[in-house]
Amino acid sequence: MRRFLLLYATQRGQAKAIAEEISEQAASHGFSADLHCVSESDKYDLKAETAPLVVVVSTTGTGDPPDTARKFVKEIQDKTLPADFFAHLRYGLLGLGDSEYAYFCNGGKVIDKRLQELGAQHFYDTGYADDCVGLELVVEPWIAGLWAALQKHFMSSRGQEETSRPLPRPPNAPLDTDPMRPELLHIESQVELLRVDEPERKASESLDQDGRNGSPSSGLIEACEPSLVHSVPPLSEAALSVPALPLEYLQVHLQEPLGQEESHAPEASGGPVFRVPISKAAQLTSDEAVKTTLLLELDISKTEFSYQPGDSFNVVCPNNGSEVDDLLRRLRLTDQREHRVLVKVKADSKKKGAALPQHVPEKCSLQFLLTWCLEIRAVPKKALVRALAACASSAAEKRRLQELCSKQGAADYNRFVRDARACLLDLLLAFPSCQPPLGLLLEHLPKLQPRPYSCASSSLLHPGKLHFVFNVVEFASHSAEVWRKGVCTGWLATLAAHFLQPGMPASSPAGSGGAPAPQISISPRAPSSFHLPADPSAPVIMVGPGTGIAPFIGFLQHREKLQEEHPRGHFGEMWLFYGCRHQHKDYLFREELRRFLKHGVLTHLKVSFSRDAPSSEEEAPAKYVQDNLQLHSQQVARILLQENGYVYVCGDAKNMAKDVSDTLVEIVSRETGVDKLEAMRTLATLKEEKRYLQDIWS
Repeated sequence: MRRFLLLYATQRGQAKAIAEEISEQAASHGFSADLHCVSESDKYDLKAETAPLVVVVSTTGTGDPPDTARKFVKEIQDKTLPADFFAHLRYGLLGLGDSEYAYFCNGGKVIDKRLQELGAQHFYDTGYADDCVGLELVVEPWIAGLWAALQKHFMSSRGQEETSRPLPRPPNAPLDTDPMRPELLHIESQVELLRVDEPERKASESLDQDGRNGSPSSGLIEACEPSLVHSVPPLSEAALSVPALPLEYLQVHLQEPLGQEESHAPEASGGPVFRVPISKAAQLTSDEAVKTTLLLELDISKTEFSYQPGDSFNVVCPNNGSEVDDLLRRLRLTDQREHRVLVKVKADSKKKGAALPQHVPEKCSLQFLLTWCLEIRAVPKKALVRALAACASSAAEKRRLQELCSKQGAADYNRFVRDARACLLDLLLAFPSCQPPLGLLLEHLPKLQPRPYSCASSSLLHPGKLHFVFNVVEFASHSAEVWRKGVCTGWLATLAAHFLQPGMPASSPAGSGGAPAPQISISPRAPSSFHLPADPSAPVIMVGPGTGIAPFIGFLQHREKLQEEHPRGHFGEMWLFYGCRHQHKDYLFREELRRFLKHGVLTHLKVSFSRDAPSSEEEAPAKYVQDNLQLHSQQVARILLQENGYVYVCGDAKNMAKDVSDTLVEIVSRETGVDKLEAMRTLATLKEEKRYLQDIWS
């Protein structure tokens, strides 16, 4: 078979899963994929590589390559490399990203651009898959077109020896062998979505069990409306293009416990992990606020954990205990929850490169595995849905699961699985005849990831302490019968409940009597540039609505202490543009901000309330932070363009960060008299100079 090198750079496992899918499909098209993580540099050599290269790259943070690609990117960015260093390479690249972030697919774009600068050439055009609308909309047609592009490459490079019978053409692959361009991939994906009728009205919130099984007693509403468990024409009558059944490769055995099992503290998985007590908790919002915002203080005095304002860190969290119990019950494994999980690769597995999941500890209990290791809340990928279909004994349920993972059912998958944030437990409860083996879960469920939070304090003001702020996430479960809380925020809220009870002290000094303070595990994140300027005289603009204010509280605390220590020092202006819904319900850190303003640490405070009418001299007549930026456009332009100032943006990526970016473009354009394209170039320069910095999330 004709070999190609297949590399992936992954942060949370998506790029790896897609690369493995490509590898598994390769044999049926007459190719052999040599699959490696890009970090495994001892297993491949691009300088000496003669076969075509296929790369799948994800993006992390606000546009960085994944951690597994950091070393690779650093090596190829070496300025001493000649322009023809990779002139022999022919490659195709698939980038994964989320268009809610400003630097969409930037991890892939960085590698793609540098490979071309070093002489490498495409044999297949780059694809950009968007997790905001569904990666599969681009991934599936990109993979389908890959085989024709590889065929063309081998025919052109090896001549007549490759003129044997043509390879089978995958469904909907391009008729010619010219590689599809990324924009066509996106357009074709959208066209596929439009072929499926998607009624606008939501499906009924609850269905009886007979309805779920598709029996004749189903109600009239179900017969007319699609739902997670029920389809309507044309999908219900369509011939389906269903993905191949994923190859099984894990064998799991549950062994009775021999005594004391592992402690219920998560193990470190790369990098230092610190176990620290919660020393204080406070609710920052009123009980009438739309969202509940909590502040937690951690006692880090007995650890080597250190930070500076603007840093972020990870919190290692468990899955919700009741959901773990429900999953064990549904899998009929409740009585074996304390059994040890013994996992090995099946000897007869046909999956290429099959290996044990690194996030499954050796001989841990089943309870520990589901609580600390697997992301049981993850939205099931189509490969998992396909595997579940094979485990369903009901013909009606098998058909519906096949629809949800099929090309024809893309709209239903997006509506009832992806957009509804359904999880494995939701599917198992909705399809009761489905009884998957435990090994299938280990093969498909990703690692339970730690959750990142911004530091909301300065160690100068709070030595030995670390503050962070979060909204307690709440959303309706798929059945709409139960409200779920965020995996991490719900757990943290439970730990904080003791401090928040009426009559209880907000803080619990270490070593005090009574019940021990609850502890959590934290780890530092990779360093970022989101720090105060090295020159304290440089002016600073901070934009942070809602909990986006967190790092700026650390900035202001830090600046306050510096000004106390250096009373004759020269410190630049500090502007804060803050916003929330209601002045009297969710105005975070109100008193502290007023103190900063009074003491001259904060020189300008501009607050907007999106649901209130202006009611005091402190607020400008603006609903959102971008409105206040527009009201002070001359000062903003002066600071950024004339005084070499810095602008920091923290908060929601989906709406706020984009709106703020568009507003800054308008301000630069209007105040300097240039067109918007030139204004965008100016902002791009600020980003390159690390004077326009973002800490955003979706």
